[in-house]
Amino acid sequence: MKNIELHTLKPAEGSTKTRKRIGRGQGSGRGGTSTRGHKGAKSRSGYSKKIGFEGGQMPLQRRVPKFGFKNINRKEYKAVNLDVLQELAQKLNVTAIDVNTLAQAGLVSKNDFVKILANGSLEIKLEVKAHAFSKTAIAAIEKAEGTVIKL
Repeated sequence: MKNIELHTLKPAEGSTKTRKRIGRGQGSGRGGTSTRGHKGAKSRSGYSKKIGFEGGQMPLQRRVPKFGFKNINRKEYKAVNLDVLQELAQKLNVTAIDVNTLAQAGLVSKNDFVKILANGSLEIKLEVKAHAFSKTAIAAIEKAEGTVIKL
């Protein structure tokens, strides 16, 4: 055991707190106004300033001009091209491709709406099930004697 002398004494671990307690009397040095200063809204309980408040200056969200329109009914589609379908069908050796097949391949999420676009070419006969198709994609799939099924 070490020698215990005055200069080696330390409080036991966990016995002291680092947080300064305010509002516990004048003797603590943090009594009285409890570090809040005198008067005004900030000194009172229940005070909270609005988000974006800039001290009475016109806030940024009101200074910046607003424009445009956000359609709340908009449907976002994930685009999948014909060359991707061709590659996937050859890789998996299948004749039908639907949203689940694309999701399992990691191309789309299972909750995504899928639109088939006509980039690339399709040489094999495929049955394609998706939420939307471009006109040229439909023509290309039917030209390859495949079928198009809209979900």
